Amino acid sequence: MYEYDKFFVGGRWAAPTGSNRRDIVSPATEEVVASIPEATTADIDAAVAAARAAWDARTWRDAPVRERAQKILALADLLDGRTEDLAKRVTAEMGQPMGLSTRSQATAIHLIRSFVDALDRIVFEERRQGPSGPATVRREGVGVAAAISPWNGPFFLSVIKVVPALLAGCSVIAKPADNTPLTGYALAQAATELDLPDGVLSVIPAGREVGAHLVAQRGVDKVSFTGSTAAGRAIASVCGEQLKSVSLELGGKSAAIALDDVDLSVLVPAMVAGAFYNTGQACTALTRLVVHRSRYDEVVDAMVTAAKGMVIGDPMDLATQIGPLVSAEQRDRVERYIEIGKSEATLACGGGRPTNQAKGFFVEPTIFTDVRNDMRIAQEEIFGPVLSIIPFDGGDDEAIAIANDTAYGLHGAVFTPDAERAAHVARRVESGTFTINGYVNNPAAPFGGVKASGLGREFGAEGVEEYLEFHTINDPRASE
Repeated sequence: MYEYDKFFVGGRWAAPTGSNRRDIVSPATEEVVASIPEATTADIDAAVAAARAAWDARTWRDAPVRERAQKILALADLLDGRTEDLAKRVTAEMGQPMGLSTRSQATAIHLIRSFVDALDRIVFEERRQGPSGPATVRREGVGVAAAISPWNGPFFLSVIKVVPALLAGCSVIAKPADNTPLTGYALAQAATELDLPDGVLSVIPAGREVGAHLVAQRGVDKVSFTGSTAAGRAIASVCGEQLKSVSLELGGKSAAIALDDVDLSVLVPAMVAGAFYNTGQACTALTRLVVHRSRYDEVVDAMVTAAKGMVIGDPMDLATQIGPLVSAEQRDRVERYIEIGKSEATLACGGGRPTNQAKGFFVEPTIFTDVRNDMRIAQEEIFGPVLSIIPFDGGDDEAIAIANDTAYGLHGAVFTPDAERAAHVARRVESGTFTINGYVNNPAAPFGGVKASGLGREFGAEGVEEYLEFHTINDPRASE
C-alpha cells in the first residue's frame, strides 16, 4: 500500500490545500493499492507561482546548458537504481504486465540520457551577418511549462516532457493523471536529491478539472499534453486564446500494410506487439491491418492463432502478456466497441472477458475480420486489445489510400521484403512516424503525429527544441 499526504511543490513537499483524498484501485485485483490527496486549483496556483518566481530569478534558466545536463544525468543515475520499484508502481496502478513495465521504465531512463546526448545537435547561440550588421541568435527556454501526461504510460510519458523542458531551462509543473500517480511521486523523490533551485520542478497528480485550470493559468507559457484528441482540441483552443505555446500528442488509428509478398514470420510478432502492446492502451497501436486479398486468409489464421496463444493474467507475473485495462470505465468502453464490431464485421476471436480471471478489468485479445475501412471499429480509437483486419484487392496505392483514409496520422507500418516497395509506401502514408517491417519507436528520432494526432514532436533534439524560443539580438554598430 502506497500512501502520500503531500504534493511536491516548487521543490518542497507541501501539504495539500484541500482535505479530500483519492484511492487508487488495482485494475487486476480491484483492491486499493494507494491513497493520495486530491489536488485543487489552489495547489496548482502555488506551483505556478513557485515556477514563475524561479523563472524570474533566472538561476536555472541562465545556468550553462552543460550544468543543467549534469543534473539531468544525475537524475538518470538515481532512477537507474530504482527501475524495479518504478515498474512495480506502474503495474500496481494501471495493470501493465510486469515484463513490459520493467522494459518500459528502463527505456524511459535511457531516454533521459538520450535527451542529454541530443543537446550536441542544438545550436544554442550563433552569430549571423545581415545587411544592417550582425545579430546574435540565441535559443532560450520558453518559460514556465506545464507537462500533462496520461495514465497509459505514467512514468515514460512524464519523462519525455519533464526532462527536455528542464534541459531547455524551463520551470516545470508536471501533472500526472490522478489515477496513476505513483511514479510521479517517485520522480519527485528523486528530484529532492538533485538540489535543483527552488521552484524549478513541481509534481502534482490531478484530474481533468484541475488540469484544465493548469492549462488556463496565465502564469504558464507552454503546455505539453498527451491524451485524447478531444481533450487536445480543448487545450489548443485555450492556448490559442492566450497565445501560449502548445504541443499535443494525441490519438491514433494507425494502419499496418501487409503487401502480397509479406513474410508472416516478420509480420506476426510485430503485429502482436503493435496491436496488443500495453493491452492495446497505446496511441501508437497498429489497430488496422490492411492485407492484400491474396494473403488475407493465411494472415487472419496466423494472427488469430497468435492472439489465442497470448497469456492473460496477473500483471505481476512475468509470463503475462495481456493484463487488465486500467479501469472498469475503460473496460466498458472497449466492450461497447466490441459490440459495435459484432454488428459491423465478423468476430474472429476474443470479444469477451477471460474465464480464468475472477476479478479485474480484463478483456480478451479481439480480432475482427471482413472489416471495411468506413466501419466505426476501423475509424474510431478504441484503446483496447482490438484489431481490425481489412482486405484490399488492388495495388500498393490502394493500400496507401486505405491507410490514409482516417482522421489520424500518428504511426504506421508496411510489411514487405522489397525495400523499394517499402520505401514507396512509407513516403506516402500520412503519419508522423512510420516503421518498415516492424513496430518501433526510435528515441533518437522525432516522434509525433499529423492531422488529428497532434502538433509538435517528442524525442531527440526536436523534443528539447519544443521548449526553446528564439531570441535575436541585433547589433548594427558592431560592424562600424
